[in-house]
Amino acid sequence: MAVSRTFSIIKPDATRRNLTGAVTKMLEDAGLRVVASRRIQMSREQAEEFYGVHKERPFFGELVSFMISGPVVVQVLEGEDAVKRNRDIMGATNPADAQDGTIRKNYAESIEANTVHGSDSEDNARTEIAFFFTPEDIVG
Repeated sequence: MAVSRTFSIIKPDATRRNLTGAVTKMLEDAGLRVVASRRIQMSREQAEEFYGVHKERPFFGELVSFMISGPVVVQVLEGEDAVKRNRDIMGATNPADAQDGTIRKNYAESIEANTVHGSDSEDNARTEIAFFFTPEDIVG
């Protein structure tokens, strides 16, 4: 496998509970390296654009409101097969279905407040990384 990059967000439920370091440690322990990271307060416009793929879904409004409810940490992660590795350590979207030892099993409060977002493909990772970071921001 080749080294690749993926995108991650540590969501407001985790930053509110001061879990940024614990989540990042789990990512790093899984073999991913943080090559860019920034704590931001997402605007409504940013959240609506970022999650635009879900615009027609019934949960879109709640998702946007949740994502702007507090600070988030946006990150670029690098490692062998980074997208898959990140998705494996995140665990299932619904924490009740997540495997023991995953971020969502350990820290998520609910299916809505599920601690982390991660890219689901290399193409989406490139798009999501470019949404928040310039190439100069990534210092691997």
